[in-house]
Amino acid sequence: MAEFHKKIERSTIGFVLAIIGVSSIGGLFEIAPLFTIDDTVEKVADMRVYTPLELAGRNIYIREGCYACHSQMIRTLRDEVERYGPYSLAAESQYDHPMLWGSKRTGPDLARVGGKYSDAWHVAHLVNPRDVVPESNMPRYAFLERKALKVEDLGGHLAAMKAVGVPYDDAMIANAPADAQGQAMPGSLMADQVAARYGDATNIRVFDGQRGVVTEMDALVAYLQILGKLTDAAHRQQQQQAALEAP
Repeated sequence: MAEFHKKIERSTIGFVLAIIGVSSIGGLFEIAPLFTIDDTVEKVADMRVYTPLELAGRNIYIREGCYACHSQMIRTLRDEVERYGPYSLAAESQYDHPMLWGSKRTGPDLARVGGKYSDAWHVAHLVNPRDVVPESNMPRYAFLERKALKVEDLGGHLAAMKAVGVPYDDAMIANAPADAQGQAMPGSLMADQVAARYGDATNIRVFDGQRGVVTEMDALVAYLQILGKLTDAAHRQQQQQAALEAP
């Protein structure tokens, strides 16, 4: 084996070909499952898309590197299910581009954080994490409260998502800027249009507590509050399993 390595290392072309061969094998094992993705992702009737405001919040989440410390995938291990809730299903991430499953948990998993805390808690936590979690080492994001959300290009963001399979229609794309503002302005005509396009279950409220201006804090809190709420499939599956296991 040692002699074989010496021969390979002394031959530039041979060494390059060996690297390409090994890389190709690894790539094959990563790419091949994608050809069966339609059979492995669960079909759920109640799956909904992110609103423009929630999608903007997701973009901010990515921009600020939140995925580096928070995963969004609950494993099937018993301790994880007991702590976080039903384990994650592939269907729940089918509209995530890129997916944010992650693996590192400096902070807790966020796959089911939607609705777990109030908007005010999230704002306080983002402004200064130590105010609500004394042992936290999370950075402060108070500047999000002072930064108005850029909405003009959100139609392009939705169009890009549509190009990779997210079922946004032309009306959603054309009205994305107004819908982003309307979701954080309850009682307005724009808010009514958001509900009409995305469903009555859409969270429409002043997420950061500041009326009259839509901030990046609004967007990020709106995104956090929808995590785990795009479909009830995981909870239904957990209930069905519990019923089967009941004596």
